[in-house]
Amino acid sequence: MAASPSIPVEVTVAPGGSLPEYATSGAAGADVRCLGGFTLEPRARLLVPTGLRVAVPEGFELQVRPRSGLAFKHGITMANAPGTIDSDYRGEIGVILINHGAEAVTFAAGDRIGQLVLAPVSRIAWVAVERLDDSDRGEG
Repeated sequence: MAASPSIPVEVTVAPGGSLPEYATSGAAGADVRCLGGFTLEPRARLLVPTGLRVAVPEGFELQVRPRSGLAFKHGITMANAPGTIDSDYRGEIGVILINHGAEAVTFAAGDRIGQLVLAPVSRIAWVAVERLDDSDRGEG
């Protein structure tokens, strides 16, 4: 099977940061790492800096998604999964982590905290109507 086409995305990386990386050839998301170390207490949430700024191509969004390993092992996920980085945003990418577990979890600088997935965006052309067509499902 042929590999998916690569789409260039311009990125700046702060000192101490690192480019996102695909863990395997079949990975849909590129792992993103935290810029510095921190501890996330139970029931706490934190905007974690990555040191990354991107120029997402027009017609795309960059989705920030949680890592399943953190959720399974520690109860840590994202408070707004998936997060969206719009094509016109140029600020630093932050990952909003939340700890649903019973224990505090400490992260070292460079630990993987999320995944980035580039996805196409379709714009909606809203059409106001008086009534919608019926369907087999209806309102149920």
